[in-house]
Amino acid sequence: MKVPKAKKRKAPIVQSTHGPSTDAHSCRHLIRQFHVLLKRQKQLQSNVKNSSECAMELEQIGVQISRLGGLEKYQQMSALGQKEERGGGSEKILIGWMKDLTLHHRPNGQKLQLLEVGALKHDNYRSCQSWIECTPIDLRSRHPQILEKDFLTMDKVENADKWEVISLSLVINFVSSAEDRGRMLVMARDFLRADGLLFLALPLPCVANSRYMTFAHLKSLMASIGFTEIHEKWKPDGKMAYWLYQKTSPHSSAQIFSKKTVLRQGNRNNFVILVKR
Repeated sequence: MKVPKAKKRKAPIVQSTHGPSTDAHSCRHLIRQFHVLLKRQKQLQSNVKNSSECAMELEQIGVQISRLGGLEKYQQMSALGQKEERGGGSEKILIGWMKDLTLHHRPNGQKLQLLEVGALKHDNYRSCQSWIECTPIDLRSRHPQILEKDFLTMDKVENADKWEVISLSLVINFVSSAEDRGRMLVMARDFLRADGLLFLALPLPCVANSRYMTFAHLKSLMASIGFTEIHEKWKPDGKMAYWLYQKTSPHSSAQIFSKKTVLRQGNRNNFVILVKR
């Protein structure tokens, strides 16, 4: 009786030296390095003393940023966050939520005005171009159709009550200053029309594992600015969290959001949003 030969397992045609988890780890590590350097750079630039020691450290930081690949490399690493396995494709969630609100049925063919902040691709909403007019912006444009703008420096008068939807997907967490994160949210509310929508996407640990942030705290903070939560989406074992808020009147809260408040002990991250009044 012949014993059948064991089938030899075929090797993949292309073998990668770095799997998704390794790449993701490298991506996060590099982004953290950039964050530390950019945060320190901003602190030194705002130093009114402007000493020779300050100028020397700024020069050293510039060299370190260049060695890491410069801001272009930082953008490339950020772009990896849009891949599906790293929580990307968030526009699909926003589109689904907007359709739930029947916003795709526009009167008189008018298109919904959407401002996409931190856009790494120019055509995220191409499938909805019949009812969405998207204006993508980013600090450093990677495509001619992406406007190179800093949201925090946008004209407040020109953009007041201008937009129907603003998307801040993987944006707030890249802002180095806790005060600027709060200022960005306040500006987003000012830029939205009455009953306008804000889409917010963050890495889950920013809220689920921060010593200064919880889901309840974020909800109260957003209400104090003038946002009512409509949708929330996240999984305990997931990597991302998504929210949809509607512009409302600011909620007068006794809770102070201008100072850090320790909400949880233990081995946590330091993500926080501060709102200065």
